[in-house]
Amino acid sequence: GNTELIAGYISEATGISPILIDDASDSDFTGSDSLIVGCPTWNTGADEQRSMTGWDEWLYDNMNSIDLKGKKVAFFGVGDQMSYMDNYCDAVGELYDRFTEKGCTAFGMTSTDGYSHSESKSEIDGKFVGLVCDQDNQDDMSEDRAKAWVEQLKAEGFF
Repeated sequence: GNTELIAGYISEATGISPILIDDASDSDFTGSDSLIVGCPTWNTGADEQRSMTGWDEWLYDNMNSIDLKGKKVAFFGVGDQMSYMDNYCDAVGELYDRFTEKGCTAFGMTSTDGYSHSESKSEIDGKFVGLVCDQDNQDDMSEDRAKAWVEQLKAEGFF
């Protein structure tokens, strides 16, 4: 789907192979100093379990039993800013909330310029908590946004 496509762009720019959350083990998280995590938003308007993917279970079951303190984490996600203007990429905000609650440091905040959403739980202080892409309305921009975001992560000392 769209999340895998964006993960592919990130993978091309970093040389890091993506792992689907359904295939990830807890040691994939605990054994790395830096994590790039991403998801779609399907359960719009929900307070939790917003992605309707394996992330929903992992964030509220597995995550509680592992130590992630001090990890560097960068977030990305996909959504439809025109059809879901009030909930654009909300699940990315849920990833951010859960990982930072566990003591992780967030990297890769991005500008909201160029987007047409009205609200998003992935927006804090006027910035997105990571890379957000809209394959439904701005698919021609996603690859360049992903490449620029990886360069930003490099400049921020994420890698």
